[in-house]
Amino acid sequence: MTPATNGARGEVPLRVGSVDLVIAAEMGRLAAVSTALDCKSFGDLYQRLLGVEVAATMAGIQHLAIKGDGARAVMELTLSDFPACAKAFAAALSHHLKDAEGKAEADEEGAPAMTTSPSPSATG
Repeated sequence: MTPATNGARGEVPLRVGSVDLVIAAEMGRLAAVSTALDCKSFGDLYQRLLGVEVAATMAGIQHLAIKGDGARAVMELTLSDFPACAKAFAAALSHHLKDAEGKAEADEEGAPAMTTSPSPSATG
């Protein structure tokens, strides 16, 4: 049974072997995948995850899983799971890319934009 997902948060269901997972492209999780793969840029990470590279797929399953047993899913991974993995990775990443596009459009329409994190004194 696939765990419930929160689409507004960018959660995506993924079944690997007999394991039901929910993945999300959270920054810390993406950093863990990037570090595991020694990626030099977001473009490199994106290409490797969507290109169904074996090591990238295994790292993506292990580090992006927020629900379900990612380690067990990696153990059950077969080549027949790769298309579903690539589709789930694309959906999780595109959720955040669409958010970025929406923010850019709002910035162009005159909405105030903050390009840096606020300083501790600015947050009250």
